[in-house]
Amino acid sequence: MRYKITIEYDGTNLVGWQKQQEGKSAQEYLETALFNFAHQKSEIYAAGRTDAGVHALAQVAHFDLNTDMELFRIREAFNANLRDMQAPVAVINVEQAPANFHARFSATGRGYIYRILNRRARTVLLENRVWHVGFPLDVDLMREGAKHLLGHHDFSSFRGAGCQALSPLKTLDKLEIIQNGDEIDFIVEARSFLYHQVRNMVGTLKMVGDKHLTPDDVKTILESKCRANAGVTAPACGLYLNKVMY
Repeated sequence: MRYKITIEYDGTNLVGWQKQQEGKSAQEYLETALFNFAHQKSEIYAAGRTDAGVHALAQVAHFDLNTDMELFRIREAFNANLRDMQAPVAVINVEQAPANFHARFSATGRGYIYRILNRRARTVLLENRVWHVGFPLDVDLMREGAKHLLGHHDFSSFRGAGCQALSPLKTLDKLEIIQNGDEIDFIVEARSFLYHQVRNMVGTLKMVGDKHLTPDDVKTILESKCRANAGVTAPACGLYLNKVMY
């Protein structure tokens, strides 16, 4: 039987989704929990390999078991074991999936939210949950700059070092910037992303917001296809995987 799970995790103290030689990962916690209650070793495959410090509101993954288990029981068993391990991970939904379903390769799109807290005072309640920017950002200017990134482009200027994608060509379907009081949220959707693409785009747009760059500079940076011309990489703590589409 193949099962599809939806997962929430706090990435603050994780090395990311994927198992590593050192440090705890979301994948390791989940596979350990699965073995503890199902007594089977099964690799868990995710829709996206989030980096160290990146959070998930709705990561999707799948795994196989050679026994048929009640969905409610699977969810409860996962979460009981994760609590015992004090893992910052929770399984929020379990579904049966067809044999040809693959959490990564069946996905038709992914959505991220990037959160900036834009105020002078530091944050206490949102520590490690947002990028704190202590000087005013012009949201209208950032929205103007973001328009240049929508659509199909060569995103080499926003491609992180070590990216394993075969091509820098991607189609950005959505990039909305929403302000709610002191919080500025970037809502980003595409079929797939380059390594650090979202964080590099946000870092560049933040520089438009603080007027170190103009909105039209974003177009120039994009067309240059050179990472050195773009802005800083926004911190991982503000990024959330919030949607996977199938």
